[in-house]
Amino acid sequence: MLRRLDKIRFRGHKRDDFLDLAESPNASDTECSDEIPLKVTRTSPRDSEELRDPAGPGTLIMATGVQDFNRTEFDRLNEIKGHLEIALLEKHFLQEELRKLREETNAEMLRQELDRERQRRMELEQKVQEVLKARYQQAVQPCRALTGPLPPAERRSQGLSSRLQKWFYERFGEYVEDFRFQPEENTVETEEPLSARRLTENMRRLKRGAKPVTNFVKNLSALSDWYSVYTSAIAFTVYMNAVWHGWAIPLFLFLAILRLSLNYLIARGWRIQWSIVPEVSEPVEPPKEDLTVSEKFQLVLDVAQKAQNLFGKMADILEKIKNLFMWVQPEITQKLYVALWAAFLASCFFPYRLVGLAVGLYAGIKFFLIDFIFKRCPRLRAKYDTPYIIWRSLPTDPQLKERSSAAVSRRLQTTSSRSYVPSAPAGLGKEEDAGRFHSTKKGNFHEIFNLTENERPLAVCENGWRCCLINRDRKMPTDYIRNGVLYVTENYLCFESSKSGSSKRNKVIKLVDITDIQKYKVLSVLPGSGMGIAVSTPSTQKPLVFGAMVHRDEAFETILSQYIKITSAAASGGDS
Repeated sequence: MLRRLDKIRFRGHKRDDFLDLAESPNASDTECSDEIPLKVTRTSPRDSEELRDPAGPGTLIMATGVQDFNRTEFDRLNEIKGHLEIALLEKHFLQEELRKLREETNAEMLRQELDRERQRRMELEQKVQEVLKARYQQAVQPCRALTGPLPPAERRSQGLSSRLQKWFYERFGEYVEDFRFQPEENTVETEEPLSARRLTENMRRLKRGAKPVTNFVKNLSALSDWYSVYTSAIAFTVYMNAVWHGWAIPLFLFLAILRLSLNYLIARGWRIQWSIVPEVSEPVEPPKEDLTVSEKFQLVLDVAQKAQNLFGKMADILEKIKNLFMWVQPEITQKLYVALWAAFLASCFFPYRLVGLAVGLYAGIKFFLIDFIFKRCPRLRAKYDTPYIIWRSLPTDPQLKERSSAAVSRRLQTTSSRSYVPSAPAGLGKEEDAGRFHSTKKGNFHEIFNLTENERPLAVCENGWRCCLINRDRKMPTDYIRNGVLYVTENYLCFESSKSGSSKRNKVIKLVDITDIQKYKVLSVLPGSGMGIAVSTPSTQKPLVFGAMVHRDEAFETILSQYIKITSAAASGGDS
């Protein structure tokens, strides 16, 4: 600590160059004001008259002397101000250095305490061993006293056993200590902060790591598709011959050894390409040092999209396997159940060589011939490829939820149509009758927006589009942005606020009153065309913006087509 403090030197003048504290200005250690009071000398009336009188003796000399004195005083005060600023900087620097030194000393103290604890543990272990040894000797001494002195032969045998014990401990004591049970240490992995550069580097590493696996899958699919007829024919002949003679497992082991040998030669600098499908080298983009906010955001979106798709595929596979074993569709699981029973009985009553031969022959014919025909003829595959049909027909959890919700909605529609058919007018159809009772989460649709009963959402937006309404005419934060759901009817554009309260927070716009509608980008920094729709009406000074819409394009096309339909109908009606 003293060595580090010796390196810090005071960068100002010496202490003797400063003014006396009685003459120095009032300045604290924490702030240094620019307004420094000047020392003004008061003159007597006589002196002032002499100064005013240009003909007085020595007036020019005295005025020059006063000005020089004031200048030197002002210069000295400025110099003191600079010294004070330097002293403040030195103080802050010293405080920072002291803080760092305290942190380091704390770390050193913790290390010292850890070493002390280790030494204490070792000392306690030695003491325990000494106590056990002393107790053993105390227990043995009475027996020796009763039995008397040992004969020389027994003494020699004890000495031999102790030497043997010592030799055994010296040779194998280290290995015996390895088997001592100790509590596991829970290590917490440190998480790295989010960084665009680190993200791109990890993506490249992932591609490089998955490249051998992807190449292996491509070569297998090329063999099955007969990409190279000569290679596929040789592979089919060798495999079927190995299975027929019972050499299938040695064949796979030999191929693994051959692949490792080739990898060794490639690592030593040999140029060897053993691939059915030629490898395509992708252009490697040099990493960018500085990325803009838009590029960083686009990079995060791309990675999030890839991760979303990958996790979605993995979740579909796992959910299908789970539903296959959980009898979600009994007719599919029944086939697997019968196949497992057949395999079990065959393994019990037939020799292993015959079962292995049958499985190997079926796998070779299926991989090289049947899959080739099914890939070339999709209709045959859809009719006769049993594993493919079973896998495609297995549902995932979202599909099961959609089926259950569709079944419940069908039941509700049938019950509502049966209950309201007698009270419905004769001129109304089934669709109009069902539309009269369309409801949202808070109640009936026409009651929430104070519309007629025949106004209901279109089929495209029956459940509405989640969005937020940005009303830039309002100044209050609660009225400026509202979260809710947007609906489109035949004549209206309806926004239902998600906050519970009066219906004044909802918004109803006539399609005829819309003067302009266009796609809108709320934040210009973000990439893409945005996720908002701007609607202009005569009653608003600034356009109403429906932002944060995931299905923005679909909503825009629906509103625009319905707007054109209504305006064209109104124009044709006015012309007639």
